[in-house]
Amino acid sequence: MFSSVAHLARANPFNAPHLQLVQDGLAGPCSNPAGPPGPPRRSRKLAAAAVEEYSCEYGSAKFYALCGFGGVLSCGLTHTAVVPLDLVKCRMQVDPQKYKGIFNGFSITLKEDGVRGLAKGWAPTFIGYSMQGLCKFGFYEVFKVLYSNMLGEENAYLWRTSLYLAASASAEFFADIALAPMEAAKVRIQTQPGYANTLRDAAPKMYKEEGLKAFYKGVAPLWMRQIPYTMMKFACFERTVEALYKFVVPKPRSECSKPEQLVVTFVAGYIAGVFCAIVSHPADSVVSVLNKEKGSSASLVLRRLGFRGVWKGLFARIIMIGTLTALQWFIYDSVKVYFRLPRPPPPEMPESLKKKLGYTQ
Repeated sequence: MFSSVAHLARANPFNAPHLQLVQDGLAGPCSNPAGPPGPPRRSRKLAAAAVEEYSCEYGSAKFYALCGFGGVLSCGLTHTAVVPLDLVKCRMQVDPQKYKGIFNGFSITLKEDGVRGLAKGWAPTFIGYSMQGLCKFGFYEVFKVLYSNMLGEENAYLWRTSLYLAASASAEFFADIALAPMEAAKVRIQTQPGYANTLRDAAPKMYKEEGLKAFYKGVAPLWMRQIPYTMMKFACFERTVEALYKFVVPKPRSECSKPEQLVVTFVAGYIAGVFCAIVSHPADSVVSVLNKEKGSSASLVLRRLGFRGVWKGLFARIIMIGTLTALQWFIYDSVKVYFRLPRPPPPEMPESLKKKLGYTQ
């Protein structure tokens, strides 16, 4: 799949090397043989140096692989770091009578399980969300290139929000299949007292009791939760970055240092995370209850929880998901910087479209 889209990336309107050079003002005019050779030659050398600074070509197999690695780090590390908050949030969703709020939930957990109890479920969290991050970010870049080339340069710009939504939804479809088994084990460990304390105990027990169905019965609710979440996460992030550079940041992106660009990434990520949490929270409540109970279905759980029930734990999830999303984008972009991957600037209207709309003569 990677090889089939790699050659299309050169024509992609999000192709980084060319756009980055134009954006940075490095692609200077061609030299005139009859004129003084100095400035044009220097411009060409700067352009060549800028191209050489990338470790791989945009849309290459290496580019996608490193993007996937960035996804592993961004999702695996961040989700594992907030396991205590996730544990309390899940318990609030499945037993709201006992765990009435964030602070109350932490207090009860510490009294019953001690400090070590707050780390329950860290192993399936790390493994599951690392696999999810690999597919989420890696396939997002793949589908973004694929769909933009299907639309063409002008339509890819005009319909870029729809493009972000479609690419992220496609990527998350596969990411949830990778996540589902570990998510099921995590919820059992965190919400069923005495069931199991570790992944090594939980996985064999789940398989013995329900077979493979125990690991994948939550896939549909995961799609309900994660696909809207990821669509919001990527589309909101991309458009927020675009808006920040256009209306907030006092200088063009090309003049911002790498640390300054990463600050913009973090801010845009947090804004996107707040919206993500709100959009996906009802389905998250269903997933938590469904994986705790045997023989339940998503529709039965949804009817039983009711409108108010599905919003339990929302404040905890906004804090968790806002922070998570901001850190994930920060780590992902930092990985791109470290490995010198192409990082396209916010898209600009193609010249051909400007002429059609009468913006240029």
